[in-house]
Amino acid sequence: MDLLQFQMATELNPETAARWFSYVNEAMEEFGITSVQDQSMFIAMVGHESESFSRLVESLDYKPSALQKTFHRRISWDQARILGTTPGHPAQQEAIANLVYGGEWGKANLGNESYGNGWKYRGRGLLRLTGLAHYRACGEALALDLETFPELLEQDALAARSAAWLFSHKACTGHEGDVELVTLILCGSPRGVEDRRRRFQRALSVLT
Repeated sequence: MDLLQFQMATELNPETAARWFSYVNEAMEEFGITSVQDQSMFIAMVGHESESFSRLVESLDYKPSALQKTFHRRISWDQARILGTTPGHPAQQEAIANLVYGGEWGKANLGNESYGNGWKYRGRGLLRLTGLAHYRACGEALALDLETFPELLEQDALAARSAAWLFSHKACTGHEGDVELVTLILCGSPRGVEDRRRRFQRALSVLT
């Protein structure tokens, strides 16, 4: 894959494509994402999660209804109404993160061990690495102290490497274009699957 193919596959403008090409290409090579199918899938997933390579830190700026739809039973309607975005009232993002990524659910699913871990280890990088357990494991793989310095994943090179690590770690390769399955593996739900599928088909058509 060359720069022009990357730009066409990701539908990025030339400046943004040039910013990300080498980081993404090197990260895919490092973690064995080498087939056209797998590279197309990776591009689709990171493109969706990062809002077309524009956001490296998760936003929790949700309206109350979106909070409930996204996090289901982890937040009550009263909590969503108090914490979510309403006219004249910005979302309380830190409180939201500590609620939906904390407690027993956060401990069991994300390895978050104490209050505040939900916010500290909220989604970062091109694939929104989330939770203390993932930060710790990724840090070991990349030889970085992400537990102490989670903000390192806001750097372009590490945002790409952490994404490729997560994609490989969760065994997202070799699924022959099954976008819904890979989405479920990464997210636990089919969230955004139509956009991911469109991105996959676009990348595949360019890289094939």
